[in-house]
Amino acid sequence: MTESRSVTQSGVQWHDFGSLQPAPSGSSNSPASASRVAGITGQLVKMLLYTEVTRYLDFKVTEGSFVYKGGKIYKVPSTEAEALASSLMGLFEKRRFRKFLVYVANFDEKDPRTFEGIDPKKTTMREVYKKFDLGQDVIDFTGHALALYRTDDYLDQPCYETINRIKLYSESLARYGKSPYLYPLYGLGELPQGFARLSAIYGGTYMLNKPIEEIIVQNGKVIGVKSEGEIARCKQLICDPSYVKDRVEKVGQVIRVICILSHPIKNTNDANSCQIIIPQNQVNRKSDIYVCMISFAHNVAAQGKYIAIVSTTVETKEPEKEIRPALELLEPIEQKFVSISDLLVPKDLGMESQIFISRTYDATTHFETTCDDIKNIYKRMTGSEFDFEEMKRKKNDIYGED
Repeated sequence: MTESRSVTQSGVQWHDFGSLQPAPSGSSNSPASASRVAGITGQLVKMLLYTEVTRYLDFKVTEGSFVYKGGKIYKVPSTEAEALASSLMGLFEKRRFRKFLVYVANFDEKDPRTFEGIDPKKTTMREVYKKFDLGQDVIDFTGHALALYRTDDYLDQPCYETINRIKLYSESLARYGKSPYLYPLYGLGELPQGFARLSAIYGGTYMLNKPIEEIIVQNGKVIGVKSEGEIARCKQLICDPSYVKDRVEKVGQVIRVICILSHPIKNTNDANSCQIIIPQNQVNRKSDIYVCMISFAHNVAAQGKYIAIVSTTVETKEPEKEIRPALELLEPIEQKFVSISDLLVPKDLGMESQIFISRTYDATTHFETTCDDIKNIYKRMTGSEFDFEEMKRKKNDIYGED
């Protein structure tokens, strides 16, 4: 059993756009799907490609990627040429950042000659920044707008993961030019629809709009789900926290504001779509603020209308004040819809009960953390890691090489 849920996430960082195929024409979602702004990272694009869900979807590139500094927004520089042209940094800072980008571009985990004295598995990212003498503002946008970290915890972790994240951003951008983000035409509702179609091909059954009366557990293990007097029997169950409130705990809150505009966001070159990240340090916070804007160009709003979604992790008793820096970027706002939702996580891994619960969506405007959660559920259910390459090999064994 499954149920469609609305979620505000956005910006799709992509991995291999060349393989994404257009969806059948005539596909249409209601404007309500505008509130589900999709954020697809390299991981999710891999999943879409390897499962071939892409045959049911059509994507459009998001027109710009921006970062907030000192009350203004700037295009995120991710190439040597952009670094030298950017007004985000002074002359000497530009040169140092350019050297850092050249190092990242040349970095090859299989070739120690490209390490330049750095041990990717031991040297922290803080030490790498120090080696290239990068200032705090540059560190902010590198970690949060290029590597897409939500907090600064990564600074004291080995640098390997961060370098690969920055490489993915730059390579994704190089493929299309405007930004490394994709967004599905007609809204995020196309994603579950694509997976539903694929599931049907493999014999999956979907029962939509069915009320869940009870999850039946016997001797500590799940045996089925009761709906309208009928029981669908199972050995394992995957669900979100809303179905099992006694098995989850609250770890925080997220505020999301959907804003309807009649104009593009200022200082974005009149982009019809964009992603803006406000790094935590720029607004004296512990977590970033995200803005994703999409529009009629993605078939999710009326002609001439723009939809901006602002989101962040709640840190105070006045969440609406926390997102004010983002809302100021969007003025004038025609209409806004505010929601505050609990961040829920499972109390246990589900091994005993065989009930595997996902985490609620966090404030990020991309699907990186969601993909991590999916892979984590896969490991808990099967006992083995989810391996993209193994999945690709199995597909090739069945269907032959592309």
